[in-house]
Amino acid sequence: MREALKARLLSKSYYKWLLVVLLYFVAALNYGDRTALSALFPLLRKDLGMSDVALAAVGTTFLWTYGLVSPLAGYLGDRFSRSTLIGWSLVAWSLVTAFTGLVQTSQQLLGMRVLLGLAEALYIPTSAALIADFHSTESRARANAIHLTGVFSGVVAGSTISGYIGDRYGWRPSTWVLGGAGLVVAAACYFLLFDKPRQPATPAGEREQHNVAPPPLKAVADILRVPSYLFLAGQVMLMSLGSWMFSNWMPLFFAERFKMGLAGAGFSATLALQAGNVLGILGGGFVSDRVARGHLKRRMLVQACCNIVAAPFLLAFLWSGDFAVITASIFLYSLLRASGAANENPVLCDVLNDRQRATAIGISNLTSTLMGGVGILIAGYLKSDLGLGAVFAGVSVIVALSGVLLLVGYRFFLEKDLRRQLTA
Repeated sequence: MREALKARLLSKSYYKWLLVVLLYFVAALNYGDRTALSALFPLLRKDLGMSDVALAAVGTTFLWTYGLVSPLAGYLGDRFSRSTLIGWSLVAWSLVTAFTGLVQTSQQLLGMRVLLGLAEALYIPTSAALIADFHSTESRARANAIHLTGVFSGVVAGSTISGYIGDRYGWRPSTWVLGGAGLVVAAACYFLLFDKPRQPATPAGEREQHNVAPPPLKAVADILRVPSYLFLAGQVMLMSLGSWMFSNWMPLFFAERFKMGLAGAGFSATLALQAGNVLGILGGGFVSDRVARGHLKRRMLVQACCNIVAAPFLLAFLWSGDFAVITASIFLYSLLRASGAANENPVLCDVLNDRQRATAIGISNLTSTLMGGVGILIAGYLKSDLGLGAVFAGVSVIVALSGVLLLVGYRFFLEKDLRRQLTA
């Protein structure tokens, strides 16, 4: 039955969009499960006796584990069946999420976060590469944008659902609900998610030589020789420093600053941020595909400009304590930042071949998540002295620097790397 359905779906022109829709829901679970606990910090503090630094470790432990195994996860995504890896990763992290509700100590909770990092590491690099397999340059940014809206929707849904359940039944049942939802989606993936059939090599072996993944160290070395990728990965690393400060601490900021319940804080803290992300990534995806028709290098220029323009909106945390002003500033910042981020994976795919992409995303995940973990700890450490508002305002400097870094890569390296890839 599954093989017959596979043959039928792969023959349809719309399958490449069906795949994106399916991965939208998987991405929502991926980020919903990893961020849901941030809306439950007051309950974790009370139930497990966790300090602010210990709560910061909930996010950092996950991120550092996730980052350390990401290069290997990306390499596996370039070497083995991408759809199979995604399915098993989803099953694994859903089970870990469900079992998290059984822990009795903070140490056990951190242990489950390590397991969650191991289980989720396969998804992002492998799914991004699978989408690139089915979508050419003409539709790649739009497809990537739709997929990323699942990430942003998952953050809102995870925080809101876990906060709602936490207010009424405690923090543990929320993990069981999210874990169960993941297993349901995994069953759908088994019947609907497939790899793109690859063209066989010519007898002379001249064609598609890049479809054979090289040994791990050579694969990494080849990617690191592409200067544009290094600038792109550096930008992701800087943005992660600030982004994880927001996602990990924003619900607590709203709960403390505006005296909200868990569900209200989880919803308010993520809605403006993720609504801007969704609208920005969708609009940015269409703009990216359009500007790339004239020249592919314009994608990086658009992203650089968006980051630089977005940065000043975060300064509102310094001068305003008004709910409406803070919410509007968060929305405008995320709208512009996400509009630029829609170019990120398309640029990566433009400068690397199809058997380097998952590995490259894995390497980028390593550096960005390690830096994101540092950001969470820094925010937790500075919280008592400066306040989260001042920490969030400081992120504006990081965002502006990331835009400058992209401008340097665009000006001096991108065109040469694009020309090399097009003639390879």
